[in-house]
Amino acid sequence: MMIVKTAEFMTSAAKSSQYPAPGPPEIAFAGRSNVGKSSLINVLVNRRRLVKTSSTPGRTQLLNFFDINGEFIFVDLPGYGYAKAPAAVRKSWGPMIETYLKTRPCLKGVVAILDIRREPREDDLNLLGWLDHFGISRIVALAKSDKLSKSGQKKRLDQIAGALETDPSDLIPFSAKTRAGKDRVWEGIRNLLDQGPGKPKEA
Repeated sequence: MMIVKTAEFMTSAAKSSQYPAPGPPEIAFAGRSNVGKSSLINVLVNRRRLVKTSSTPGRTQLLNFFDINGEFIFVDLPGYGYAKAPAAVRKSWGPMIETYLKTRPCLKGVVAILDIRREPREDDLNLLGWLDHFGISRIVALAKSDKLSKSGQKKRLDQIAGALETDPSDLIPFSAKTRAGKDRVWEGIRNLLDQGPGKPKEA
């Protein structure tokens, strides 16, 4: 298990000119609004409020960069898919996320977060398909697993795996409440970090 000694907020960015200078490897976190991205990151780094959580979906409208141990960086991407967000904000999310994912040379991979209780939606499938198309490594964490029984989790794992055309063992049930799945998510992140140097993606 990763031992996190320091976890510090670096900066927020709406465009590439505001990103930190490329350097340490980066792991991005992506998912629908209110799926539990912030809670997952907080659990991974053992901090209650490193990433601010909100009961209002669609509030995260910037890319937020966090230095972890002075060794690598977590990037919290804007949550997507919240229908009640202002139209201008919804329109900006796609290009903002796409620009980062396609151009960031130190990006090692993406932790895609889905709600284990829900069928993957079009936005989720589009994100995962887009990552695969551009050759961006990713792991899939299924948040809110504590809301289901063990048998319920297995059923949903099989259903979601079918929708994503993958093996259930490739999906990681996760709970911010019980911390179940934390070690497996860290294992996936370490595997991403151990990959060769990142490079800009081509369309």
